[in-house]
Amino acid sequence: MGIVNQDNITEVVIASLGKHGDITAREREIATGLITHLHAFIKDVKLQHHEFLAACDYLARAGKLCNDNRQEFILLADILGVEVLVDMMTNPIEGGESESTVLGPFYRENPPVLPKGGSTIQKHFDNEETAWYEGYVRDADGNGIAGVTLDVWEDAPNGIYENLDPDQPEYNLRGRFETDETGHYAFVAVRPVPYPIPDDETAGELLRFMGHHPNRPGHMHFIISKEGYRPLISQVYDADSAWLDDDSVFAVKQSLIGTFKPAPEGLGTDLHFEFDFVLKQAAAEQAVAAE
Repeated sequence: MGIVNQDNITEVVIASLGKHGDITAREREIATGLITHLHAFIKDVKLQHHEFLAACDYLARAGKLCNDNRQEFILLADILGVEVLVDMMTNPIEGGESESTVLGPFYRENPPVLPKGGSTIQKHFDNEETAWYEGYVRDADGNGIAGVTLDVWEDAPNGIYENLDPDQPEYNLRGRFETDETGHYAFVAVRPVPYPIPDDETAGELLRFMGHHPNRPGHMHFIISKEGYRPLISQVYDADSAWLDDDSVFAVKQSLIGTFKPAPEGLGTDLHFEFDFVLKQAAAEQAVAAE
């Protein structure tokens, strides 16, 4: 029945799913949940038509901001805690593997491939603290994994990622490294500093609507990958950073906090940071191992 009223509108829309075209069971599940919860939200807050139009305008403006350097919808999802929740649902912790967290909106593909111990620093800042990052990537049994790619990136000491800063060289503080035969990785970068996410445009509007702040604690991003293992997208946080307990995008997890220490003499940097990762086997490899 297509005649609607306030009581039956949700059921009528759900009944239309797949009526004039094939949809998968998963598509039906997602659409049903979306319609059910969206209608319930509208009824719960008694959304008015002028508010609906304002929301449409807001989303249209957000879409116009998306480009190669800024993905506004990911940024909005971060501010609402949506991306971190989706990430936790996608990558549940089932053993001793390292925890993941959000990719964030400022990742760039194909950063420079650098040798073990190489530096991501292309431009120096007066307030920078250089750091030697190292650690091991291991499997669930504690064995080092050779040939793992670590794609890393961070903000500069001025609090800006290079793709948002015309005064930084291309791919500054970004790089790809590989573990050696023991699973050990090492590279030189800087100590990341706290920074505000963009709080202009629609992201700023949402923050102000929520009465929240834009600040993030200092962190280094990692994408860790090797065939046969579940890719790990994560961030590692500075234990002494501001905003650690009040992250604007709710992405800090206790297991991802590490400590910068003074570098031993001869290391060539101001600081030393050690952090190990554990990768989980991909589902196919786990199934073979169980047979």
